[in-house]
Amino acid sequence: MLSLFTLAAIGLYLIASQWQMKQFATQQGGPRNRIQAFGFIAVIFQLIATLQIISGGFGLNLSFFVAGSMISIAVVVLLLLGSLRHKLDNLFMWVFPMAAITLALAYAFPGEGTKSSYSAGLLSHILLSIISYSLFTLAALQALLLSKQEHALKSHKTRGLLNTLPPLQVMENLLFDLITAGQVVLTLALITGYVYTDDLFAQHLAHKTLLSLSAWVVFTILLTGRAMFGWRSRTALRWTLSGFVLLMLGFFGSKAVLELILGA
Repeated sequence: MLSLFTLAAIGLYLIASQWQMKQFATQQGGPRNRIQAFGFIAVIFQLIATLQIISGGFGLNLSFFVAGSMISIAVVVLLLLGSLRHKLDNLFMWVFPMAAITLALAYAFPGEGTKSSYSAGLLSHILLSIISYSLFTLAALQALLLSKQEHALKSHKTRGLLNTLPPLQVMENLLFDLITAGQVVLTLALITGYVYTDDLFAQHLAHKTLLSLSAWVVFTILLTGRAMFGWRSRTALRWTLSGFVLLMLGFFGSKAVLELILGA
């Protein structure tokens, strides 16, 4: 049976996302501050519910779906804080349902805790990894939204989506702000992982590290291309999504193979 915090979080997420969808479609959804308030309350409930799962069994539980819930929490928090300064409300339509689904999966398939003790350095690596994945998740969603906005402008569709978004230049600058922040945090995550992980091959982390480094290279090329050649539009979209896919495969792909397929 789902816990009260889990049910409350999922319910609030779905209500808030429904309001935002209505706001997007008809400009008559729930008030913006109410949607944000529901999001803040929901993410607090999700955090409580996820922490209960993490510490509720034997040892520290950072299994596949639980880690997914933690990442979705970070994504929601970053989006909500960002929405206080920028008009990012349309991302709620995708992020809130995603958070509800990851929480439900974490509760349904909690996995098991581990006997391994986590040092402060390793915990910092895990936290930095979660934050970097969250920033790049928002960047990928922002890139898709930016692409849709640009297509609407080229098609001379001046209603609907365009009326709900900031100017194209603002959206593009925000995208690269997210990528830059994510790259800085990812760099720190890779450094702490190298310092505090004893044996990458013995801990089945070699493929994760390789994919994460590949993603780091992709984002470095993108930021360099932006600075030197003014890359934007579809070029930025392709590089952003490529780096995001590599990063997600490095984290979720490796955990899925180890836990869901190999049972490690």
